[in-house]
Amino acid sequence: MAVNQISVFLENRPGALMEMCDVLTKNSIDLRALSLSEANEFGIARILVDDVLEASTVLKDAGFVNSFVPVVAISIPDTPGGLASILKILTDAGVNLEYMYAFVGREAGSAYMVFKVADVETAESALSQKGLNSVDQEQVKEL
Repeated sequence: MAVNQISVFLENRPGALMEMCDVLTKNSIDLRALSLSEANEFGIARILVDDVLEASTVLKDAGFVNSFVPVVAISIPDTPGGLASILKILTDAGVNLEYMYAFVGREAGSAYMVFKVADVETAESALSQKGLNSVDQEQVKEL
């Protein structure tokens, strides 16, 4: 049930992110979430989009190296300690968290966290046992 994040490698120069976004825009691809990290000569844009296969194809055709990465996306409680409760579930299950980022949904008060974990299956199972269901790829279109 994991969501496929697209990791896009970008040159670390002015305009590189804008060029990637232009490709998505010109192809009517809805960018739902974005995280950007950088190193000296390159950056990595981690994105969730409404149409993963189309986005990957048009980015590749435009010269952007990209790959799919399975991640866990989940709605988090909009209360103090909401994130901490999710992190406790993952910690108790022995799930190693590699990185995370957040995005908001279209409905007021809806927030989502994206977790890159070493073991997606264990993470989703632990969350499910606590009554929390992760978002699947089809649901990303609606968020």
